[in-house]
Amino acid sequence: MVIIRKYFAIVGLIICFLSSMTPFLKVPIKGNWNLYQVDAYLFFITMLILGITALLFFVRAVRAYQWMTRLSACWYLVSITAVWFKINNYFGWGFADKLLSKSLHMRWGWIVYLIGILLLLLSTKKIVSTNE
Repeated sequence: MVIIRKYFAIVGLIICFLSSMTPFLKVPIKGNWNLYQVDAYLFFITMLILGITALLFFVRAVRAYQWMTRLSACWYLVSITAVWFKINNYFGWGFADKLLSKSLHMRWGWIVYLIGILLLLLSTKKIVSTNE
């Protein structure tokens, strides 16, 4: 049987939703970019996954919620990897990519998002039922 630690889940969901407004990337002239400015598709897919996770939490679909938290963690890894590769291989030219990768920097928004994802992962716990 799987149980949900409600406080971990609520705080994790709030942190994940609020992290989309934190700076994810530092662009030289334009300043800090949030997740929407980094990539709109990445933002909408992330919000869709988090929205479905929140919906499953509130309708108490425990197994589906647990599955969506794992999907959220996998999506975090895919998104940070995709942004890193986009920074380092943007043009496909060695010189331009090296220049771009030195000027663009990841910001602390990724860490806030990771904390939210870890709280979501820790919000589910499998316990052994004694009624069997």
